[in-house]
Amino acid sequence: MLNSTVLLNDLSLDTYYPIIHTQNKETKKVKNVILLIGDGMGFSYTTGLRYFNHHSRKGFMNPTIFDEYFVGSQSTYSLDTDCNITDSAAAGTALATGYKTYNGALGLNIDKEPVLTVLEFAKYRGKSTGLVGTSQINHATLAAFAAHNENREQYNQIADDYLDERIEGKYKIDVMLGGGTSYFCRKDRNLIEEFVYSRYGYVTDLQELISNKNEKLLGLFAPVELPKQIDRDSTIPSLSQMTKAALQRLKQNSKGFFLLVEGSQIDWAGHDNDIVGAMSEVKDFEAAFKEAIEFARHREDTIVIATADHSTGGMSIDRNGNYKWNPGVIKAITSTPAVIAEDLHRTKDILKIRHHIHFPLYEEDLNSLQASLEMEVEDTRQLLINMINDYSSTGWTTKGHTGEDVPIYAYGLHRSLFSGRIENSDIAKILFNIMD
Repeated sequence: MLNSTVLLNDLSLDTYYPIIHTQNKETKKVKNVILLIGDGMGFSYTTGLRYFNHHSRKGFMNPTIFDEYFVGSQSTYSLDTDCNITDSAAAGTALATGYKTYNGALGLNIDKEPVLTVLEFAKYRGKSTGLVGTSQINHATLAAFAAHNENREQYNQIADDYLDERIEGKYKIDVMLGGGTSYFCRKDRNLIEEFVYSRYGYVTDLQELISNKNEKLLGLFAPVELPKQIDRDSTIPSLSQMTKAALQRLKQNSKGFFLLVEGSQIDWAGHDNDIVGAMSEVKDFEAAFKEAIEFARHREDTIVIATADHSTGGMSIDRNGNYKWNPGVIKAITSTPAVIAEDLHRTKDILKIRHHIHFPLYEEDLNSLQASLEMEVEDTRQLLINMINDYSSTGWTTKGHTGEDVPIYAYGLHRSLFSGRIENSDIAKILFNIMD
């Protein structure tokens, strides 16, 4: 197992991470860093959000909160010898460490050596740290900031590392909120009990999250990933509610904090070519960004950055030359295709579709859905995805990642440093140099 704790304890930061030599001692340092990553959220998603928020086919569109804080873009390619399109692990590592690397690597450089992350540097500086996401909290992008592993799929080991690895005797992460119960409570080890024994609070639903007063907190709200925002019930917190809860705890440290917030499932919806899930998750991420901006608004010691690790799905606003994307169709759907398909298969009642889709479907589409109930749930789900894309005129080019640049949004102290076109690895380098 790779042990970053040994490196942090045995080497000085100057030896371990030479980039820090370039710090300008006259530059005002940042006390608090809030980094938000919309996984898979390329330009088409935030442009789509502008259309989605617009209530008319006529007139100028109002800007989204992202538009107000747009500063530039960053490239996403990895240094993988077999692929020139990044995965989330390599992109997350670049954003976390300042080193581009190979696909699948977490917190390692191209030579498979552990490298310091901005979260670890914050902890080394005495700050509090937090991870918030809608996937399991030991998933690739989040893990890239707090683990060092050659294989992003080793979820159990990554979860173990969250507890076992220390920086100067202190736990690496103070607040962890998201999914992943099945990785933290296993037959071979119960990490939840160990965290509680180490004086962490533990919560499993929104009410517990609100009422808990522990400064250190582990919140696991699903066995693996959380449901999409559109499918969540009132017991599961939104990304903005988790962000607020994390900020309430981390701000208590007089030395400041580093918080990473991931809108994890924008990417997952993109992989599925599911525009309902995609818009649901972008809205969830938008609300979390608003929460972060509100926290920083009256402070002069905080930077808020929102970006993506890559884009996913090749989403296009319109398809087949219709010149008429229809977000009204998406707004008239109240569940993801996955949930609708499960409901239809459970009841075998095609009329149940009216509980989820509030616009008329063509008779031939209803007949196709009815026939799909004799097949697998996945067949019905895919049929619904295709139908909704057709009705809304949403296009996709792939079910994988795409290689284009992605946007950067920033607010607060030194936001101009993230302007223009930069490499994804530059984001970490800038943070190392401006963090107090």
